[in-house]
Amino acid sequence: MMAGISPWTVKAVFNGTIPSRRLFIVFANKHNLDFGTNNVARLSSTPDGNDRLHTAPKTQNKPTAKAVTISKAMRAYMEQAKAYDDKMKAEVADFEIGKRHLANIMGEDPDSFTQADVDRAIEYLLPSGLYDKKARPVMKDPYEIFPKKKAAQFGLDGRPYHWMYFTILPNYYSTLYEITWKLEALKDSEDQMRAENRLDEMEGQSFNTASSEWISLQALKTRMVENIKEKEYNHFVTLMERLVSHPLSGREQNFIMEWRVSLQAEELESAVPEVEVEEGGRMCATATGTRKSSNAIVKVYKPGSGNFIINGKDLTYFPQNLYRETLLLPLMVSDLLGKVDTEVDVELGGPTGQAGAIRLGLSRALLAFVEDDVKEKMRLSGLLTKDPRKRERKKPGQQGARRKFTWKKR
Repeated sequence: MMAGISPWTVKAVFNGTIPSRRLFIVFANKHNLDFGTNNVARLSSTPDGNDRLHTAPKTQNKPTAKAVTISKAMRAYMEQAKAYDDKMKAEVADFEIGKRHLANIMGEDPDSFTQADVDRAIEYLLPSGLYDKKARPVMKDPYEIFPKKKAAQFGLDGRPYHWMYFTILPNYYSTLYEITWKLEALKDSEDQMRAENRLDEMEGQSFNTASSEWISLQALKTRMVENIKEKEYNHFVTLMERLVSHPLSGREQNFIMEWRVSLQAEELESAVPEVEVEEGGRMCATATGTRKSSNAIVKVYKPGSGNFIINGKDLTYFPQNLYRETLLLPLMVSDLLGKVDTEVDVELGGPTGQAGAIRLGLSRALLAFVEDDVKEKMRLSGLLTKDPRKRERKKPGQQGARRKFTWKKR
């Protein structure tokens, strides 16, 4: 039995029914015990059956093996992050110094020297004949050259931040879940509208994909900051196509456009040629086309009977049917076959280059006689896109552009 404290009081204290700390402090002061913040009160039994109340220092809990592993991983991540930040700061400083030197060489103001000016100066000062543009010298912001590093995926307690951390590709799979949820929401809306017989409201609410395209695999990797394979990219595009094909997909236009890029190609900016009216009231439109080294000037007359004159000859100017079909394709897509007359002056190049130049010039000239929906149809058919392909140059040390010399052992 403890002196001065009854067994009921001790049991009540350890059961929590009495403010134990205040009682222990009173008892400690009475018996000259050191009961501070660094000590704890302990109740122990003696061999004679009595209870003894005394103080003892707090024990320090040793960190577990898991905590040690997590702290090591976090420390390693912090060291890598600091090294990456220091590296990027040094690269940015070098880039700014190089840009100022480049501006001084070109005789321009360094403060207003833009990235377009840098590219133009590099092309002028360091001309390169390399066929692949990626192999040519460039000077860009370091954050565009070096890949972005992913932030820490777990906290100091070892718990991952993302709910799909253990899928290895958490950002990718969470995006797939988001697409699925949006698609299910559109299906529920469609079912509700069908049940309420409001099908007429669904017309015109689909998303138009004519002027945009899906982001590339490399762009998806950069945005997700994850190593996404081609198979996973195709699965992503397939799921997005399902969302776009829904009749109510226009409601998710902002979300869809986050994963698409607007087409800013040359065909979208193709100017419609001016229509000239001749004395007899006949309309005429003139356009030019190029392919490889060939140049063509095409004149289209409407109305017409389908005559096609190339350098004073008819379609027999091209002996092969393949080239003749190439020329007639724009007329078939625009539904003007047999309704217009065409006169062409073409020079330089071979039959492939001349046929491509005539087709591009004819397509541009026909824009003056068709509606906007037909123009979009021609653009999607690739008729307004200039073919940039050219003959690949011969490489030094090789027999041709790709062909190598025969290797002989002796």
